Amino acid sequence: MALFRIFANGLLMDMANITFLNIILAGTGLISLLFFVYAAIISKLEGERRASIVFLWIAIAIGFVFPSIVFINHPAINVISVILMVAIASLVLVYIIPNRAKIGLSKIVTIGKIDERDIMFSRNELESDSDNYKDYYQSNPQRKSVDDKIKDNPGLLNANSGNYDKIMFSSSRASFFTIDALKSKVNGDVCASETKVNPADITCYIKKWAKKLGALDVGITELKDYHIYSHRGRKGNYGKKVELNHKYAIAFTVEMDMYAVRSGPLAPIVMESAQQYLESGAIAVQLAEFIRQLGYPARAHIDGNYEVVCPLVAKDAGLGEIGRMGLLMTPNLGPRVRIAVVTTDLPLNVDKPTNEPSIIDFCTTCKKCAINCPSNAISYNDREEINGVVRWQINQESCFDFWTKSGTDCGRCMSVCPYSHPDNLLHNIVRFGIKNSSIFGRLAVYFDDAIYGKNPTVKNPADWMNIG
Repeated sequence: MALFRIFANGLLMDMANITFLNIILAGTGLISLLFFVYAAIISKLEGERRASIVFLWIAIAIGFVFPSIVFINHPAINVISVILMVAIASLVLVYIIPNRAKIGLSKIVTIGKIDERDIMFSRNELESDSDNYKDYYQSNPQRKSVDDKIKDNPGLLNANSGNYDKIMFSSSRASFFTIDALKSKVNGDVCASETKVNPADITCYIKKWAKKLGALDVGITELKDYHIYSHRGRKGNYGKKVELNHKYAIAFTVEMDMYAVRSGPLAPIVMESAQQYLESGAIAVQLAEFIRQLGYPARAHIDGNYEVVCPLVAKDAGLGEIGRMGLLMTPNLGPRVRIAVVTTDLPLNVDKPTNEPSIIDFCTTCKKCAINCPSNAISYNDREEINGVVRWQINQESCFDFWTKSGTDCGRCMSVCPYSHPDNLLHNIVRFGIKNSSIFGRLAVYFDDAIYGKNPTVKNPADWMNIG
């Protein structure tokens, strides 16, 4: 009992010496401890082993350091308390006080029309003994050498490719087979009787129905000249001039599975890409047919059968910005989406373009996609003016060359992008800070590298996939 009284009296004396600053630190420490324990649990559930361990060690450090500061009465501890409090207060202020660098967003006005014959998919389909092959390379002789070398590679979903997997590649082919069945359904007869609609009401209906069908985000824009390909480039339509006179474009995204994307460039990534091209295609075909039933022309634009450049349409429809890797960067999932579009004359209310400088600002600083790109196709440089638009441009030849060697569509840039983290509380806390403050955005790049690694490991396929 005597020892207990001595201990109790000593504890009471220590508590009496606790300053107001220490009380604040104790509260801050408790909140921080709970947050990092939560972050460790979420990371564990997300399969991010490294992040979970990092967060757990931070929680342990907080659990040791903050009580020591509160209960140890020493001049050095008081100095440490002040320094720690200033550091915490500074980080909080950086996070909550709006501080946005001025970023010149790319207003697309003079880009002109893109010719689908120039994209790698179209060029790779050209047969060496065909008139189209001869005509194209007569007009573009500088591309012939590199294209011929790429054609010598095994090719996408080929049995001789580096990441061949019979089961998963067959699953991918099954999805593309089904997409092919949809290609003839992108257009159709329009009902002779036109249903009068209120633009606001039908816009709301389409957006909600599209999400019910599986769309993640939906936006609408007026169809612009630069949205439309000048000529078709894929088999069956090669060289056809695009005549698309619709007034509006409905763009929407579908989410790609995080676990499949993180395995890129292994087989699950192309399996997931094919699946989401199919999902988005099915939604687009349904929406287009619905609109035609109302008496208005409508066309779905799906994988392998586009007449518009989907990322440009999606940007103007308010779904995101075009990032360093050349893909649409959405605010909540970054590039981890697939896009489809429906063009129509149905009267609709349009959305404002995203115009989100925080995404461009973050891409300017981050460069993680460029660092991890296995084909070195992504530029480390700042944006430059190309065809009247300030943007980044990837080296599509290098990118496609890697695809045709690995047999998959890689997806490494998607998998390492900090914006690709799940849309949940943990990552949305960070996204808010990036959107709110340029300074925090720069810090977030270093945080992501420290927590997930500058070169995150390629994740193995799920166990159920490994049956080959």
